[in-house]
Amino acid sequence: MSGILYFVPTPIGNLEDMTYRAVSVLKEVDYILCEDTRTSGILLKHFEISKPLKSYHLHNEHQATDKVITDLKSGQNIAIITDAGTPGISDPGYLLAKAGADHQIDMICLPGATAFVPALVVSGLPNNEFLFAGFLPQKKGRQTKLKQLAEEKKTIILYESPHKINTTLEQIKEFFGENTKVSLSREISKKFEETKRGTIIELIEFSKSKTLKGEIVLIINNSI
Repeated sequence: MSGILYFVPTPIGNLEDMTYRAVSVLKEVDYILCEDTRTSGILLKHFEISKPLKSYHLHNEHQATDKVITDLKSGQNIAIITDAGTPGISDPGYLLAKAGADHQIDMICLPGATAFVPALVVSGLPNNEFLFAGFLPQKKGRQTKLKQLAEEKKTIILYESPHKINTTLEQIKEFFGENTKVSLSREISKKFEETKRGTIIELIEFSKSKTLKGEIVLIINNSI
């Protein structure tokens, strides 16, 4: 009988967001897949979890997936975590989920931390219909992607890093229009959590007026 593959969310900044169930699952599985064994080792130590850690990240997931599926088929229960948030959401996990589905492996994803949901809720922008686009392409295809997103008549959600935020905001103005309403959230769940709402022009001024740190979530009002 095959084992179970668990997708376990981990805190995106505040350790108190770790759920009892997540700790329980991580204590019960045979081993844990993670992006960075050092980062995840700190988390496991905090919650007194003593299970083997195995690296599973963007650079080795193609090679590692087959071995994980073999272990699952042999009856082992395995959990995958990332440095922060829910596996598979702009983080490693999709390839493993696809392989699990192809091989009819039982899979369970625990509810838990992810950055875009709280950012969407507090944005004050329409959330009845939205498109999560994650990170834009770094270079090739970036403008094509923005053009496609601008044609979607629904709220758009993007992730962005601090060093590219000014460029991205300027591109949003170019493709969505200067009257577009945007919400910018950063450092979600951390001490200096902050959300700024306004037109794209106001958000550009805000971003240029200070050095933004931490992962940023942009909510763009493109609904009719």
